[in-house]
Amino acid sequence: MKTSPLQQVKGNFGEKAKLVSSVQALATEALWLDRVNPGRGLAKVSNSKLLKLHAALSRAKDQFGSREKLVAAILTLCKRGKDEGYKARLIAYPVPRLLDLHDSLSKKSGKPAVVRAAKPAEKRIARTKKAKLKAA
Repeated sequence: MKTSPLQQVKGNFGEKAKLVSSVQALATEALWLDRVNPGRGLAKVSNSKLLKLHAALSRAKDQFGSREKLVAAILTLCKRGKDEGYKARLIAYPVPRLLDLHDSLSKKSGKPAVVRAAKPAEKRIARTKKAKLKAA
């Protein structure tokens, strides 16, 4: 049974203020681009967005440590390590988008090459009278 975002916040953090403070603790200079509207702040963001942001930031911190390392991992996956223009463009992306890009590139590069056995050529059976006459 799926639970609502409010139930998840109450179950995992107790209240929304604790969730906001934990997201702010994860949002250090190494992971976070400060693009939040100064009038609104994180306290006005919905619970579901905060939960997704908390999950993305904690995953990025655990797996990579910083945005720079995440960008470097993406560059090595797509074999563009020396491309400074692409790196500059990736640095402007938010962490959830970088994680999605990393996941998709790792799926692409992790796929084993599919080797198909050669099948013998099968004759197609003509289905119409005209095709039967043409084949004969």
